[in-house]
Amino acid sequence: MSSTLQSLYDLTGLVALVTGGGTGIGLMISQGLATNGAKVYITGRRKDVLDKVVAAWDQQKGSLIAVQMDVTSRESITAVKTMIQEKEGKLHILVNNAGQVGPTSPFLNDRAAPEHKDAESFGQGLFNESPSGWADVYAINTFPIFFVTTAFLGLLDKGSRERESTTPGFTSSVINITSISGLIRLAQDHFAYNSAKAAASHLTKILATECALKGVRVRVNAIAPGVYASEMTADTIPPDMVESIGKGVMPVPAARSGTAQEMAGTVIYLASPAGCYTNGQELVIDGGYIAVNPST
Repeated sequence: MSSTLQSLYDLTGLVALVTGGGTGIGLMISQGLATNGAKVYITGRRKDVLDKVVAAWDQQKGSLIAVQMDVTSRESITAVKTMIQEKEGKLHILVNNAGQVGPTSPFLNDRAAPEHKDAESFGQGLFNESPSGWADVYAINTFPIFFVTTAFLGLLDKGSRERESTTPGFTSSVINITSISGLIRLAQDHFAYNSAKAAASHLTKILATECALKGVRVRVNAIAPGVYASEMTADTIPPDMVESIGKGVMPVPAARSGTAQEMAGTVIYLASPAGCYTNGQELVIDGGYIAVNPST
């Protein structure tokens, strides 16, 4: 039993792919997986950013490999799938992390703004958001969860079956990075982003259920982070800025943003033997944000 416990979070020999893996939360996740022994393919549209991350990696355990991939392009996804198939023949961990914010209505929480004069002004203020911006947000935050996951599903299933002989009960894992923004009943100035993340949360549950019912040996879970440093916010978040980013009715009980260790640790749990009995769930790591703000 002690030897089993010692290797509970060991990812040695596992192959992972992280979308948006070169910056922010994706980088936290990629480095955490590699540090625990995984071979991690980090993808993104900017190859130069990925190459810098790989060049800076100096750990003894695990590895990072830069691969250019556009998660909004079926052709690009297929090309990377073919490459993984040829080089590895399997996949054990897929992290769907790529995302962006999109259209905002900055007046929403400013009750002195003219858009709050009456219902007509309020409605028109929101109506002025860009429809193409909404489409772009869904194209990067929601659609890839379906298309990237389904593209790699066969390789993930192979990863489960290949690993079973050495780690009984092991199953490959899809981990979707959603957001508390998809769980709370506040718009936080961005209806598009929040609704797209809500769709991503439900997609996670649908994929998990359909895979389980159809005998596909792949678990699908999600992690909904609260306020974390990312390329969409900043490299680090001072405590006095946490509330301006979270835009909650009540402050974050933890009175700080989340750390890279907390994000990586949650992913490692789901991807490792420790998390192999967890399926179809969304783990919220938010310092208590949705405990004190209206949520679904």
